[in-house]
Amino acid sequence: MTTDHFAGDPRTNHERMLAGDLYIADDPTIAAAQKKAVRTAARFAAAYADDPDAGQAVLAELFGGVGEGTHVRAPVHVDYGDRITVGARTFVNMGLTALDVAPITIGDDCQIGPHVQLLTPTHPVEAQPRRDKLEAAKPIVIGDNVWLGGGVIVCPGVTIGENSVVGAGSVVTKDVPPNVVAVGNPARVIREII
Repeated sequence: MTTDHFAGDPRTNHERMLAGDLYIADDPTIAAAQKKAVRTAARFAAAYADDPDAGQAVLAELFGGVGEGTHVRAPVHVDYGDRITVGARTFVNMGLTALDVAPITIGDDCQIGPHVQLLTPTHPVEAQPRRDKLEAAKPIVIGDNVWLGGGVIVCPGVTIGENSVVGAGSVVTKDVPPNVVAVGNPARVIREII
């Protein structure tokens, strides 16, 4: 791997990642943060299996913020965890994959179906930068009172507006406005919600 991509950039790899700029994905400091998140996610799953309410306390250690009355089912899979915030009274079903290289914000009163994927990382299209293990990320925002059906995939940089519904299995590649139903691959708005 080469660092020529960053000549003259005094920032650390981790600082470039946090800024949303290209960074080297297999950096040892970043790997250590990921390992910590994997361990905390495993503790969450174990605690949840014994007592779902006790599991929520461990989840509060993993995520950057969890609103009152929110319930997340185990297991969850994250890159870091601390860049994920979930609002109040939201329900997240089992199997959430939230790759939080960039921030992921989930609003109040949301319903997240089983095996939803929230994917912030992006990779260069050009072959050599991918060989050099470069990636970046774009934040994801899920507005208040959004329902994501089972198996929905939300791609980097997407915002889903409040009160919208995304049908099961849909792949959301661009923003979804508020108060609509969107379905398909790629997801398209099929109707407004009145």
